[in-house]
Amino acid sequence: MKTIVIYKSKTGFTKKYAEWIAEALSADVFNVSKVDINVVAGYDTVIYGGSLYAVGIIGVKYITQNLDKLKGKKVVVFATGASPSSDEVIREVKDKNFTSNEQKHIQFFYLRGGFDYGKISPFDKALMTLLKWKIKMKKELTPEAKGMLSMYEKPVDFTMKKNIDKIITYVNSK
Repeated sequence: MKTIVIYKSKTGFTKKYAEWIAEALSADVFNVSKVDINVVAGYDTVIYGGSLYAVGIIGVKYITQNLDKLKGKKVVVFATGASPSSDEVIREVKDKNFTSNEQKHIQFFYLRGGFDYGKISPFDKALMTLLKWKIKMKKELTPEAKGMLSMYEKPVDFTMKKNIDKIITYVNSK
């Protein structure tokens, strides 16, 4: 089976996972801005990765808007984020990014990435600063809120190569 891994990465965590997946599957790997959908349609398995931004997967429309060209192919989407994985987070991300029909054709995975405030755009920094102020205004901080605040001071990287195992198993099945 011919496999392609496509990604859009703002701070490098998604790119790291994309490269690990491509290596494990002997797949071709491309930044989404460098590959045409007609080239992608020539592959048997298409894997797309994007980081989460307010529960939205950046660049995922590349897949959802071209799903008709990917019929009969194994389509996988993975998202990376700094939050720990939970069934609730996964359900929210799937429902926000894919219609119920799209969910029938796309296998979704969440991989814990990281956060590097120093690598985000000035616009994103402004938004993140607003979030930081909002968190700081709370009377009592949860452990999650404290963890979020600490990420502003020092980059965190939760990526682990073993996190791709479920994707590799899924792609190699059937």
